[in-house]
Amino acid sequence: MRRVVITGMGALTPIGLNLTDYWNGLKTGESGAATITKFNAEKFKTTFACELKGFEPKEHFDVKEIRKYDPFSQYALVAVAEAIQNGNIQFENLNKDRIGVIWGSGNGGIQTFQEQMTEYCEGDGTPRFTPFFIPRILVDIASGIISIKYGLRGVNFCPVSACATSNTALIEAFNYIKWDKADMIISGGSEAAITDSAIGGFSSAKALSTRNDDPKSASRPFDVSRDGFVMGEGAGAMILEELEHAKKRGATIYGEIVGGGMAADAYHLTGTHPEGDGAVLGMNEAIREAGIHADQIDYINMHATSTAQGDLSELIAARRVFGERKSLSVSATKSMTGHLLGAAGAIEGIACVMALQNNFVPPTINTTEIEPEFNGLFDFPLGQGKTKEMTYAMSNTFGFGGHIASIIFKKYVD
Repeated sequence: MRRVVITGMGALTPIGLNLTDYWNGLKTGESGAATITKFNAEKFKTTFACELKGFEPKEHFDVKEIRKYDPFSQYALVAVAEAIQNGNIQFENLNKDRIGVIWGSGNGGIQTFQEQMTEYCEGDGTPRFTPFFIPRILVDIASGIISIKYGLRGVNFCPVSACATSNTALIEAFNYIKWDKADMIISGGSEAAITDSAIGGFSSAKALSTRNDDPKSASRPFDVSRDGFVMGEGAGAMILEELEHAKKRGATIYGEIVGGGMAADAYHLTGTHPEGDGAVLGMNEAIREAGIHADQIDYINMHATSTAQGDLSELIAARRVFGERKSLSVSATKSMTGHLLGAAGAIEGIACVMALQNNFVPPTINTTEIEPEFNGLFDFPLGQGKTKEMTYAMSNTFGFGGHIASIIFKKYVD
């Protein structure tokens, strides 16, 4: 079996515009939630989100590139550039035929679509669409742009599984390297969905928190008073590489992926199965592929968006897989970053790798009273993180349509 390791990471998040600041934000329990500035949300039921703070496209792209790329593609390129620098990768010294890109997004260029259609509908009926309209909105275009920028000719595509998307992308990248179809793959996800249409749509579905008077405390996974998720935006990138290929070029190895499980709830358009059937399948498959027992998992970064049904079903599923394990640390970093939809798995996977590297469990903030049925079932670090020696971490993501994707990361040992 070809081992797959992580040799580079990049993060663009509401609590940090690079990997270091993101990790520091997680450690200190920083909330990225604030009143929406991207549009006038005064009449919306939810008026806040977790926006990127201080991100300036002109610091990364020239005017022509900004015109060509929707924000979700811009975010992808920035995170990938950091991962490449972080991984000290010199593509000119590598076989680009064996390097691919598997990059995900749930909504793609939704901002471009909204802006262009609004302009058309509010005009005199004359179509004045930019020639970049179609390339900007395509969900797969970020994957293509990354490969074009760096001349990477290997496998290239975009899986879409709603909020499970970037975990799906990482699992696919893991598989392609494991199957000897690539030596290195850039993978992850990006999302730029803090728009009138997305906020309005999720609000109508009663998925968003309406805690407008106190945005920073709105995302409260597992808490009895949770009332919905907080929208986030950004990107997370990982460089996945075959172990011997990484060693040969003298790469720094940050962690290893050892298992991935994908399944379906086969239950409801937007709701999770009340008994967590799909989640149980996904977690068990990831554990099986990793060749370990459930009691070897030290930490789970839960999907836990802060919705009433979703959090409950995930806790039920975890209990079915792990039983009562007070030593199993469980946290939900969405309490800080908000929910990055198709990019959630990427930044949460990075959180898992950093947790293993630093032997530190990030906290769940805002949560004060866990669902009584589950209080004491696991180790829930609330408010502040904790130091803990760890070897294996699991990251869960679930998406509308019943999509399930769970990944297991391992602290790297040669």
